[in-house]
Amino acid sequence: MSGAGLPEFDAHLASAGLAPPRRGAVRVLQVNLGRLCNLACHHCHVEAGPNRTENLDARAADRVLGLLERSPGIETLDLTGGAPELNPHFRRLVEGARALGRRVVDRCNLTVLFEPGQETTAEFLAEQGVDVVASLPCYTAERVEAQRGRGVFDRSIEALRWLNRLGYGQPGSSLRLDLVYNPVGPDLPPSQDELEKRYREELRRLFGIEFDHLITITNMPIRRFERALVREGRLGDYLDLLVSSFNAATLPALMCRETLSVSWDGRIYDCDFNQMAGLPMPGTERTLWDLESVEDLEGCGITTASHCFGCTAGAGSSCGGRLVG
Repeated sequence: MSGAGLPEFDAHLASAGLAPPRRGAVRVLQVNLGRLCNLACHHCHVEAGPNRTENLDARAADRVLGLLERSPGIETLDLTGGAPELNPHFRRLVEGARALGRRVVDRCNLTVLFEPGQETTAEFLAEQGVDVVASLPCYTAERVEAQRGRGVFDRSIEALRWLNRLGYGQPGSSLRLDLVYNPVGPDLPPSQDELEKRYREELRRLFGIEFDHLITITNMPIRRFERALVREGRLGDYLDLLVSSFNAATLPALMCRETLSVSWDGRIYDCDFNQMAGLPMPGTERTLWDLESVEDLEGCGITTASHCFGCTAGAGSSCGGRLVG
């Protein structure tokens, strides 16, 4: 599927007469605060877990806040991990970004709210007006625990009820609560609108839970999920599915066009998936300390690889959900 001298994805675009993607203005600064997590999910492309030690330090946190202050075009600080709440600088980053008037997103696995030392985290998020994007692969225990481990479902439901009590996801509230669906296996997500309707009906009926929107994300064949596919002999079939489901209409909305991804050690990437695959931006590897302004990146090329077919398959996929409706 590759063209001579071209990465696989770029070669596919070229064969269809399409230009490779290039960066627009950076609107989202997505920072991976580390790979420490209280869970070790089967689909995790970060390979996060309880024994990981990588964590963003104070120097890098200062640089993130400095970049936000120098870059008024950045509208959102998107905090991810691992479990970002476990990083000792999480609250300082939230408070600093909110003081600068920026939207802050916390990508929360829900169960972390019950970890030692996190007893006031939910209240902190509400007080700061942080948007919560919460992982919930299904509204049934069996499917959630098949992907995320025993006991995770009940704790997730209790965490959602807790967030609801604080005002998250409630009609008329400014506290936004979105849920995230990942397929359990090597399949594309179903219709986001139809699945959101089903989630809303079932979570309301079974548990009295309210939320704002459902985000569907395609599992990327990277790291832990890729190895699982290899063990099961399904990697080739999954890659074929992604390529055969390529949708050119998703290209204008690719998140790498307006998102800058920052790793726990301050290196910068085109997206979180490239970060985890160890694929730097075009040219020499760069860090936060090499970057005075995100405006310097506008118009630059984007590093692509085979997992880019995951973002462009079907309705598309991004950290904000589908790309086309």
